[in-house]
Amino acid sequence: MTGKDTGSHPRHELAPLLTSPVRLSVVAALAPLDKAEFSFVRDLVEVSDSALSKQVAALEEAGWVAVEKGRVERRPRTWLILTAEGRTVYRRHLNALRAISGT
Repeated sequence: MTGKDTGSHPRHELAPLLTSPVRLSVVAALAPLDKAEFSFVRDLVEVSDSALSKQVAALEEAGWVAVEKGRVERRPRTWLILTAEGRTVYRRHLNALRAISGT
């Protein structure tokens, strides 16, 4: 918890950045994987390249997603990786949602 949100209600454990359905979906897609190709996540989350790029940039700025660029054969590829901090924040966010919903 940080700032003014020092109460005991589980909502204080929610990560504001993950209240976006697309960002939450991206993090959820990456959580069970070591890394995933950008195009795989794009198709799974059902967004455009530009929409995914924008959301990944926000997650990368927060330190929750790392972007790795490389090549497969001669084709450029971009992989997305959920960082250790991103995994921790995601677990905390899910636990807060469960606590709020009573499940």
